[in-house]
Amino acid sequence: MFTNIAREKSAPYWEGSFTHPFVAGLQEGTLSDEAFRYYLIQDGYYLEHFSKLHRLIAEQVEDEEVKEMLLTGADHLKEGEMSIREDFFTELGITDEEVASTEIAPTAYNYVSHMYRQLIDGTPNSAVAGLLPCAWLYQEIGTELIKTGSPHQLYQRWIETYSGEESKEEVAHQCALLNRLYEESDKEEQEKMIEAFYVSAQMEYLFWEMAYTHQKWPEGEKDAVSNY
Repeated sequence: MFTNIAREKSAPYWEGSFTHPFVAGLQEGTLSDEAFRYYLIQDGYYLEHFSKLHRLIAEQVEDEEVKEMLLTGADHLKEGEMSIREDFFTELGITDEEVASTEIAPTAYNYVSHMYRQLIDGTPNSAVAGLLPCAWLYQEIGTELIKTGSPHQLYQRWIETYSGEESKEEVAHQCALLNRLYEESDKEEQEKMIEAFYVSAQMEYLFWEMAYTHQKWPEGEKDAVSNY
């Protein structure tokens, strides 16, 4: 089935996320405030477009169950984005001015661009497949990290965000839908679905690295990328 094939292909990046210094630092409470702050700002950009992508893909799909899943997901993401800004942003004193003046990092920009590309060069099914690693990986990481928790109260709240039963149920539903779409697709589309998932899984791993290293564009290669 799709989920088994996709996970097996992306295993190095998927499993690598659990041991990445950023994720380990969340659990140990040793991650620097600067790295977490940078992550939140970049993730804000990502979530804004992730929500938009759910709605744009929903306009293309004909399957009513998938369409409903995407539109519901868009609403939940919008609520989540607002919650993050009200909670983590407020506690860390991240202002709208700071967000606007922070350049979007290469990985955040490329990850979002990859998913938008599925709307042009891919298919509705591959576009849906490209969305799955985010929710699935975060749910698995949250479930793993909650076993011991974090001594850092802010990081503990982040872990709790992705370790609940509701998150687990939503991911299970998405996985079941992707497995069905995969079975209903021809070989060419199946390959596009696997590739879209694989690249997104790579980008998830690189997102931790981006935040941990405070990744910037090489000087002279690119002007500041807008948040919008």
